[in-house]
Amino acid sequence: MTIKEIAALAGVSVSTVSKIMNGKDGNINPATRNRVLKIAKEHHYEPYSMIKNITAPRKFVIGLLVKSFHSSSMMLGGILETAQKHGYQLLLFNSEQSLPQELKHITALCNSRVDGVIWEPVDEQSKEYEHFFAKQNIPICYFNAPDGFPSYSIDFRKAGYDLTLELLNHKHTHITCLLRKDDPLSSMILEGFQKCLYDNKITFEEQQVLYAPVENCYTSIIAHRLTGVISAHYSDALMLYEQLEHLHYCIPSSLSLVSLSSSEGGTDYPHISCLQIPSHEFGCHICEALIGKCEKSAQNGPPLLFAPDYSLTHTKSIWVPSFLRLKKLVVAGSINMDLTFIVNRLPQAGKTTEILTSVISVGGKGVNQSVGAAKLGREVALIGKLGNDFDSSLILNTLEKERVTASGIYRDINMPTGKAYIYTGEDGESTITVLSGANQNLMPEDIQNQRHLFANAGFCLLSTEIPISAVLEAARIARESDVKVILKPAVLQAIPDELLSLTDIFIPNQKEAAALCPHKASPGEQAEYFYQKGAATVIITLGHKGCYLKDEKESLFFPAENFAPIDTTGGADAFICALASYLTEGYSVYSAIRIASYAAGFCISRQGVVSALVDRSTLETYITQHDPALLSQK
Repeated sequence: MTIKEIAALAGVSVSTVSKIMNGKDGNINPATRNRVLKIAKEHHYEPYSMIKNITAPRKFVIGLLVKSFHSSSMMLGGILETAQKHGYQLLLFNSEQSLPQELKHITALCNSRVDGVIWEPVDEQSKEYEHFFAKQNIPICYFNAPDGFPSYSIDFRKAGYDLTLELLNHKHTHITCLLRKDDPLSSMILEGFQKCLYDNKITFEEQQVLYAPVENCYTSIIAHRLTGVISAHYSDALMLYEQLEHLHYCIPSSLSLVSLSSSEGGTDYPHISCLQIPSHEFGCHICEALIGKCEKSAQNGPPLLFAPDYSLTHTKSIWVPSFLRLKKLVVAGSINMDLTFIVNRLPQAGKTTEILTSVISVGGKGVNQSVGAAKLGREVALIGKLGNDFDSSLILNTLEKERVTASGIYRDINMPTGKAYIYTGEDGESTITVLSGANQNLMPEDIQNQRHLFANAGFCLLSTEIPISAVLEAARIARESDVKVILKPAVLQAIPDELLSLTDIFIPNQKEAAALCPHKASPGEQAEYFYQKGAATVIITLGHKGCYLKDEKESLFFPAENFAPIDTTGGADAFICALASYLTEGYSVYSAIRIASYAAGFCISRQGVVSALVDRSTLETYITQHDPALLSQK
């Protein structure tokens, strides 16, 4: 900064500044002297005689002048890495969004004789300071600059294009952009969004653009039945996620959500699929450009627009639209921790039973059936109630691992999580005692509050280890939602006629059928009784003998598949979830029963339940080897 510029800032004459700087200020007002000295210090003024020739050798130092660390901190690592790679040191200055502060830093950089400057201008007025660098032939690379500057920038249009293409590749066509008004980044995202739609022959409509605040957006998303959202800002995506979760819209089951994100590490929860802004790479790009100018090593240098190859962090918040997926399953049932005791013989009154070994695992018919369906590739949601204890956390972790939607699960702070005590003998047969715990507090209103889970469901799997009032409410909602009901009548001595009339497939075992129909001896008579009571289809499971089917067309036995029993505890649950899964895919009830018999056989041939449930690949590979025509007989 020259002596004239110091005088102008101080509001005094050049001669006054000269006298003060040369110690000849005896007659000058102390306040004036202090003001001039303060300005000289702030702007690193050096007398002309001390200024070095501007053609002095390079110092291999570059300056970075930012308007705020918040906006540029992510790219600092890339700039520093590239500078060090080329043997340069870095001087860093923060203008703190202040023009006066920016000017002070510019004079400091000039006085430091830096080889070049990477500059993020405060605003349009910053252009007035260019001449300080020009006088000393210091090259500049601008970034994040207002219009009128030759500024380097990231091509966010490509990010908008790539985010849109990701949703289109997942078969979404009813999608929207969540943007901010008067926001350059949002404008570029919108350009990419529109171009991607055009390239894929999809008409752009104004209603496909929503603007923050998010509180005003979710109603439009629901009203227009949009299936995918692209957010320009990660914070807006988080707010939308929270709003939709509050309204029981699950991501990605109900809506796919993708966003741009400035966070290099991302966040573990919620799981929002993001394109990371490549700030580090951009820092490398712009520093390479500056060093090229300093060393005159490139004719044109890298382009001002940095267009990187983006990649998603993950795809956890993206799914094909619900109307293109197979119908999901809804399960309402018990949730327990199972304590399994392996014994020589089952306990008998008056006799002590030695426990050979014991195993603790998650269980309950609700958990078993939902995990079993998920392993077979079904989208499944579980409705139930847990206690507020350590067991509940183990169960929720298991459900998350198995990709079961757990948004319908409640916590009861006054009750423990349910427990089942299972005794398994050498022949694989078992007897079970149950401590219901929180299961007994699952109320009809809890089911009613999860009505949204029945949307796009094919089957609702119900078991009666929860209050019968909750079972009835689930069956009513299923009927209203055109969802078929499969009912397993555990621990019932009587069954309401209304429940049977709402049941599409009724699946008791021999003992349960006998308890509910004691005046009928044979499976055929019992099945006929339940059929006449209103159950559209009755399947009585007969253990190692197979099962008996009664529907409007047939009354027939199906043999069990040949598996050696180790633990029969989960056989019925494995059968039910496999039956529902393959019925959902369009298999006939006859083929689905045979496939379900294989699934049950796999389960009883292993110890435990959840760990013994078979996955789809294993099941179908086995069936292909032993019954190759079955899977093609829909």
